[in-house]
Amino acid sequence: MADTQLTATLRTEFGKGAARRARRENLIPAVLYGHGTEPVHLNLPGHATFLIVRHSRNAVIELSFEGRTELALVKDVQVNPILRKIEHMDLVIVRKGEKVVVDVPFHLEGEPDGGAVAGLELQTLNVSVPATEIPERIVVNVEGLADGTIIRVADLVLPADVTTEHDPEAPVVVVAIPHLEETETQETADGEAGAAPEADAAE
Repeated sequence: MADTQLTATLRTEFGKGAARRARRENLIPAVLYGHGTEPVHLNLPGHATFLIVRHSRNAVIELSFEGRTELALVKDVQVNPILRKIEHMDLVIVRKGEKVVVDVPFHLEGEPDGGAVAGLELQTLNVSVPATEIPERIVVNVEGLADGTIIRVADLVLPADVTTEHDPEAPVVVVAIPHLEETETQETADGEAGAAPEADAAE
């Protein structure tokens, strides 16, 4: 867990003004809860926290504060839509060996055959997995797949200890050759537009 260790400080001030002051000091307001404990309000170091969560919103952090250490799963990240900076985080206490339910994104690898394109029908998969073994992504290999191929949930090769209750028949990836209907329609319209002056001349 060395790459996901953070030292936090307790928040003693609350409200929008206090949150703005914390952000000016490159701190991220956060709340930690779970396992029957009272919520704890914290400030997290901004840059170090960003480095942890930038690749995985399901990161598990080894959090130290006030002489206490907890494993915490990132539950929610609020990002400023303009500045693209983290404004607040929700963290849930987890234990080693405990299973959690999270959404893990898909990642396509490889190129289909014959000019076909692989499209994702699902962006993420809801899975149950040990808290300390959450994969950053689920890789789906589409190398050499033919037009018309459909990869369903049942076809996925999930990492060990990762399970899902999603409909096994639900399509994850559909491989198809792009249609040219839109291009053909535009060409027809351009041709008709080009013929219009001739019709006017005949009149």
